[in-house]
Amino acid sequence: MLRYYVVTREALKHLRADEGGVVSFEYIIVAVCIVGAVGAVFGGGAGGQIGAALTTGITAIVTAFNTAIAG
Repeated sequence: MLRYYVVTREALKHLRADEGGVVSFEYIIVAVCIVGAVGAVFGGGAGGQIGAALTTGITAIVTAFNTAIAG
């Protein structure tokens, strides 16, 4: 049991001094911020102007696709 404690302690020391781990953690923070920003823009139901524009665009694409298949 003591051996696992020592190995874990040494791994944590190495992780604390590792600059690569800090960079990875910064990427995680940036990703969370981007997800939060996208969530704020689209809201719960994407009822804002961006959501309406996307809905209109997707509807136009589906209509054009269906017209091309039928004709």
